[in-house]
Amino acid sequence: MEDPSKYLEASWHRRSDQAQAKVQKAIKELRTNGEPVNFNTVHLKSGVSKNYLYTNEVVRKEIESQRSLEAERAGAWHRKYDRTSKSKDVIIEAKDKRIAKLEEENQRLRQELDVLRRVLYEKKE
Repeated sequence: MEDPSKYLEASWHRRSDQAQAKVQKAIKELRTNGEPVNFNTVHLKSGVSKNYLYTNEVVRKEIESQRSLEAERAGAWHRKYDRTSKSKDVIIEAKDKRIAKLEEENQRLRQELDVLRRVLYEKKE
């Protein structure tokens, strides 16, 4: 007589392989659509239970690696933005200095113009 547990085990492996394929397909779709890859989004997209996602080591590592890649990309964007913000601050500071210098020169030229006008006015009299 055959062992019925062998059929159960085969069924379990087949269902596990199908779930794994669903998860891989969902992760691929999420990546191509630019959506975040995390346990919840994979669960919703694939229809596989969250418990399976957390307990299956291969799936868990795949999702965690995708999450870390997304975090690195976001961090790189923020570093670039911060760098741009700092350079913007430097440019603004340089412009402020230039404006102050031009205002001083403008004030000096106005005073010089007043002196020259007085001289011309005194010569006419």
